[in-house]
Amino acid sequence: MNLIARIHDRISAAVPEWPLALLLRLGVAVPFFLSGRTKVEGLLTITPSTQYLFAEEYRVPLLPPDIAAVLATYAEHALPVLLVLGLLTRPAAIGLLGMTLVIQLFVIPGGWPTHLLWAAPLIYLAARGPGAASLDRLLKLD
Repeated sequence: MNLIARIHDRISAAVPEWPLALLLRLGVAVPFFLSGRTKVEGLLTITPSTQYLFAEEYRVPLLPPDIAAVLATYAEHALPVLLVLGLLTRPAAIGLLGMTLVIQLFVIPGGWPTHLLWAAPLIYLAARGPGAASLDRLLKLD
């Protein structure tokens, strides 16, 4: 085995997967949750400005604006919490990845650099799962 391969193996052995998965879960959950908080007042009351944005600017296809606003806002609250807890991690990551794709395709097509930063950890979590520090692992769901 060459020197570079030995160095890579040592680094991989020194850094377990669970802290990386935890960091990815936390890092990608934050922007979605904070975005969800901008759409509500109080606990979960959708603001008139959110309704306006979905009716006049976002224009998500196939869904009426009022339903799209509710679904997006509640998803931006619930799915990041699931990621942080490591509960139903793969479905939560897939849900946020779907939301990212809708945002990219229909809402902010020029936002691909940011959307790529969201998609990468979400794809990893959907493919590899939440890691050992998760409720999924504790409950044997993953």
